[in-house]
Amino acid sequence: MQLSDTRAIITGGVSGLGLAVAQHLVGHGARVALFDVNDDKGAAAVAALGEDKARYFRTDVSDEDGVAASVEAAHEFLGGLNAAINCAGILGAGRVLGREAPMPLANFRGTVLVNLVGSFNVAKAAANLMQHNAAGEDGERGVIINTASVAAFEGQIGQAAYSASKGGVIAMTLPMARELSRFGIRVMTVAPGIFWTPMMDGMPEDVQKSLGASIPFPARLGKPEEFAETVAFIVQNRYLNGETIRLDGAVRLAPK
Repeated sequence: MQLSDTRAIITGGVSGLGLAVAQHLVGHGARVALFDVNDDKGAAAVAALGEDKARYFRTDVSDEDGVAASVEAAHEFLGGLNAAINCAGILGAGRVLGREAPMPLANFRGTVLVNLVGSFNVAKAAANLMQHNAAGEDGERGVIINTASVAAFEGQIGQAAYSASKGGVIAMTLPMARELSRFGIRVMTVAPGIFWTPMMDGMPEDVQKSLGASIPFPARLGKPEEFAETVAFIVQNRYLNGETIRLDGAVRLAPK
């Protein structure tokens, strides 16, 4: 798929990794629909990207009916739909046994609901429309790209909920790719390491430097544009399917 032909939904698209993906795709001629829940940042993102190239849709990814409606509206605005990129997510940090009480089940459930259920929810609604696309080269009709995390492999103390949610994203990648192959729809996942996102801005400088130094090479935080370039590579390379790509500078997370 050529980037200039891409008509993409991007969840979590008004900030961080999602916004970087939107900027990269639009910069190469694509059109994007930004799904998020921050109206102010949504308006700013559309203003920066161009109203003819981008539109914001307030969307809770865990709401089945809401997602279905937003996907339909995005399809109409984009003039088609051939890519869905799931970047929406929450950290959901917390120990199983906290100092005062065990983790409330609502905390675990909420993290899984957004990160895992939300990714599936958007993917299946997008695939439902993509299956009707005219087949391109090799019979391709679309691509779904999910975002996991290296925490899915080496979850740290306090990341039980987060790691479980991201591990689920990785686990569903291959079976979903196998099922959707008959429609010419690919499914891939990117598992980023420690990236420079808005949540890093609030951390002390010494903490930021320490995090960067923990990465073997290059010894720095990942750049959102590097994530975006990886997504773009997946979009363009039809032989990438059913796999999770670690994008982490060879880091392996310590227990804490």
